[in-house]
Amino acid sequence: MITLNQLTVGYQGNAVTPALEGVFATGSMTALVGANGSGKSTLLKTMAGLLRPVSGSVSMPRPRINLGWLPQQSEIEKTFPISVFDLVAMGCWQKCGWFGAINRSLREAIMTALEKVGMQAFATAQPGTLSGGQLQRVLFARLLVQDAPLMMLDEPFAGVDSQTTELLLHLLQERHQAGCTLIVVLHDMATVEKYFPQTLRLKNSHAEWSGFGSAVTQLNFNRTHGAS
Repeated sequence: MITLNQLTVGYQGNAVTPALEGVFATGSMTALVGANGSGKSTLLKTMAGLLRPVSGSVSMPRPRINLGWLPQQSEIEKTFPISVFDLVAMGCWQKCGWFGAINRSLREAIMTALEKVGMQAFATAQPGTLSGGQLQRVLFARLLVQDAPLMMLDEPFAGVDSQTTELLLHLLQERHQAGCTLIVVLHDMATVEKYFPQTLRLKNSHAEWSGFGSAVTQLNFNRTHGAS
């Protein structure tokens, strides 16, 4: 469960959202949508602890180390000289530590995750040699290995072909059915309407919620905080 306490988010002290107050319940699956500059990615990064709030706060039920985070591809360092296997293995750090050995069980989990995303044949390849869709599959494999109860994804289907999108959406549905809480920044409303039970649309000075029943408590917005 994530609680927003009169939260405004932005950069250098300038808010780009209204003040948000409310709760995302455990097990909800929410799409964050809105025009460019409406604060979607900024809100996601603030909830993930990557940015400080402009005002208010975010309360998390457990340490953020249990958060699965997938940034936009433009924020991924693709030239670092590691293998696809090693990149996916980074999702195991909670189980073995950053410098711990990958035992047989974890190796099997990594290869199983790569198989689920159709990338097992690329285990020894370097990320910089992959296409955008292939890299996104690998990053999803890392999320699967991490097995976090809360996952936040920032535009995970941008620049990805339709076949890969369908596969990754299926994997997200599996995680949701297993009880994982998912918050995803998206642009394609057809995808949102088909796959996401809850939607939060950010606008200039307010937000609109749809599909929120018992899973998520609807938020109240202080509209005195306009977007910049």
